[in-house]
Amino acid sequence: MDRPDTSKVNLNAARKFDLEDRLLEFSVGIIRMSESILKTDAGRHVAQQVMRSGTSPYAMHAEASEAESKEDFIYKMKICLKELRETQRWLQLISRVPLVKQPNLLDTLIQEVDERIRIFCQSIITVLSRQIQKGGV
Repeated sequence: MDRPDTSKVNLNAARKFDLEDRLLEFSVGIIRMSESILKTDAGRHVAQQVMRSGTSPYAMHAEASEAESKEDFIYKMKICLKELRETQRWLQLISRVPLVKQPNLLDTLIQEVDERIRIFCQSIITVLSRQIQKGGV
């Protein structure tokens, strides 16, 4: 008896979980790094900003996963992308000042945010191109 091919479904589920898990780990890293920022006026301001923008994509990705339409999905993914780009800028500032005692420890977070930006850009492009192919945009 032939079994249906479920490899594509399992692969998509694994990708979704991987992105969700990586966003969670990124958020954890942002929180830990934020707590290590120097306790100066500038440090407190930047720590609050980077914590807000750096943890937002994890929650917004959950909302995107439950989007009511393709347009809603794209909108929420674009918000994730905006927050990731903002986080990228804050991380660059934290490193440049530096606002942490060991700026080289930011390298992993900077690499992660760069990778997340590329993934979200590609996801948005993919959905938009599929809509164009179907005549939806």
